[in-house]
Amino acid sequence: MIPSIETLLFGTAILLIISVIASKISSKISVPALVLFLVIGMLAGSEGVGGIYFDDPQVAQSLGVVALIFILFSGGLDTPVGEIRRIIGRGVVLSTVGVLVTAVMVAVFVMLLLDFTPLEAFLMGAIVSATDAAAVFSILRTQKIGLRGDTTPLLELESGSNDPMAIFLTVGTIELILKPDMPFVSLLVFFGQQMVIGAAMGFGIGYLAVRSINKLRLEADGLYSVFTIGLVLFSYALTAMLGGSGFLAVYIVGLVMASKPFIHKTSLSRFHDALSWLMQIILFLSLGLLVFPSRLIPIAGTGILIAIILIFIARPVSVFLSLIFSAFDVRDKLMISWVGLRGATPIVLATFPLLAGIPESAVFFNIVFFVVVISVLLQGSTLIPVAKMLGISRPLEGKPQYPFEVVTNNDLRNEMAEIKVGEHSTVVNQQIVNLSLPEGSLIVLIARGHGIVVPNGNTIIEAGDTLLVMAEKEALDRIRATI
Repeated sequence: MIPSIETLLFGTAILLIISVIASKISSKISVPALVLFLVIGMLAGSEGVGGIYFDDPQVAQSLGVVALIFILFSGGLDTPVGEIRRIIGRGVVLSTVGVLVTAVMVAVFVMLLLDFTPLEAFLMGAIVSATDAAAVFSILRTQKIGLRGDTTPLLELESGSNDPMAIFLTVGTIELILKPDMPFVSLLVFFGQQMVIGAAMGFGIGYLAVRSINKLRLEADGLYSVFTIGLVLFSYALTAMLGGSGFLAVYIVGLVMASKPFIHKTSLSRFHDALSWLMQIILFLSLGLLVFPSRLIPIAGTGILIAIILIFIARPVSVFLSLIFSAFDVRDKLMISWVGLRGATPIVLATFPLLAGIPESAVFFNIVFFVVVISVLLQGSTLIPVAKMLGISRPLEGKPQYPFEVVTNNDLRNEMAEIKVGEHSTVVNQQIVNLSLPEGSLIVLIARGHGIVVPNGNTIIEAGDTLLVMAEKEALDRIRATI
């Protein structure tokens, strides 16, 4: 019997509300909310109290692909581009070579533990090779803990850019399993095509997107959000139809937009952050609904062992090899190794073998369940103690919350920037009128303590103030050098 639309809407509403409340609980116990979403899905499933029967990998994969492209776009849009420029090379190596090394290491142990062929074992490794550091930063920011040096921007870059590599390895290995006579060189050509077209489309669409948003001048502000939703879907679909990696394209579109000023940038970032959370909830609820606990028991020991091997052997080896020539010391590399949470991507990739008819696909899916759960529980809940033990944690200052969004004029000649006033700054205890700001510059607001000051010429700057300044880019650079 097909449930009524009212029943479907009611059930969806209950699951979403419970998931949001669960995220609040997760922040108190320092466990990523994703694992609670998973538990909620299992409780709602056919073998749980909810009794919802869901066993359709095709629907799960379609939902997963849509969810993943919005998660990747939001990740790119929230990435501090200025910080990742200096570690771009190391990040690319970690998100490509690191993913490959992880897949190989896992494959070796899978062959020892299970009666898998080398290709089947490598497929298992490819599925779990990508990290999901987004969950980590929610814990860091909740606890107001950061990581020293370039560790944080490196992890942010890796979390968004390693998904295309894992997807390529998964799809390519499935092709080799189904077509044993396929020349290996064809796979290399496929990889090059995916990355080159995906990157080119991402940069091209990203620049066009910024120009389009600034020229549209829409009457209703809400339509800008609708436009960016269409933009994300367009970027993925067109790139995929041209033979490129749509996942890489949407991430780069987000990166390009993050590096440029455009109308309603702050509100659009918040909108896509909310949309990304919705997509993550859908993904983990879907995994919970797809999981049948009775089928997990026979594979539990193997699944737990593979998860432990991935966390304590495969991930550290991939990090230390990928960063062997970098300036990161041993403690940084150990922390980067520990921030290797598995999340959304393995869930999506686990549906690929199911739909392709790979003989051991059910085993792959059940192992992914253990890998994701143990990863988010073990690594996620111990992240802050490990950072403190290694001595690389630092206080993370929250960004000031303004009572409204400040929007620049449509020609965007001016930019907005937050500038922190240090304790020994030369502007401390000076009136704004005496600061000799560049012509056309304006201090719009001052965040002071837990309050907001609307300044005038007589306002005195205090140590610890955060100034919200509007000026042309060159003027902002001079103000930063002065303050």
